[in-house]
Amino acid sequence: MPGKFSPATIKTMYLKTEGLILRQTDYKDRDRLLTVLSRDYGKMTLKARGVRAKNSKLSSTCQLLTYGEFTLTDYQGYHVITEAEPKQMFYGLRNNLELLSLGSYFAQVVEVVSQEDSPDPALLSLILNALYALSQQSRPQKLVKAAFELRIACLAGYEPNLMGCPVCGDPSPNRFNVSKGCLQCKDCGGEVFDGIRMPVSLGTLAAMRYIVDCPAKRLFAFTLPEAALEELNAVTEAYLCTQFERGFYTLDFYKSLLLQ
Repeated sequence: MPGKFSPATIKTMYLKTEGLILRQTDYKDRDRLLTVLSRDYGKMTLKARGVRAKNSKLSSTCQLLTYGEFTLTDYQGYHVITEAEPKQMFYGLRNNLELLSLGSYFAQVVEVVSQEDSPDPALLSLILNALYALSQQSRPQKLVKAAFELRIACLAGYEPNLMGCPVCGDPSPNRFNVSKGCLQCKDCGGEVFDGIRMPVSLGTLAAMRYIVDCPAKRLFAFTLPEAALEELNAVTEAYLCTQFERGFYTLDFYKSLLLQ
């Protein structure tokens, strides 16, 4: 059951916040429950009453992957939306099933990482910038996906050690251990290297270091040849899923579209 407002916000009766809709679930005949990453309150569950009715004033805003401003009140244990205004609809995603499914994957990962009553501006900025890049189709899908995966792993507390091989000190090893989150040389051994190891070229390694350390606004401002981009995608996807110890059905659906 969603939590209630804090005593301070109950006194005001109404609350305004901006947020991105990460997930939507039909509820009863005409309602919908929305999982929203809000700018001010972290992850929230909002109830959109009557949103599935034809004449609903909320329907244009209360859609998956819409960033909007919501006016809320507390009713029967729910944060109920009384007004909603769209700020960014990411229209470029809505006419392209591949892009929409990739954006939905981003949203599912963010839902796993985000917490209630814990605002995370960096996390919200990351997914908004990623969705904008997808919507504008200004950067390759694979580049946006890989950069998002590695950056959100860092925000979740899984920043990898990319300094060099911890055994011999080589600054440009040719393997990345997705289980341990560190680099290693092919011929270096030891218990520290137990786990899944994947090859990384110099270009892939340079891109990974860039993604980890660059300013947020410059996250997608790099280029890679197609072969290195494929390698980077495989590494960041494996690293995210290994560290989170789970898969994502939205990722499976996105990848199934690429095979068609």
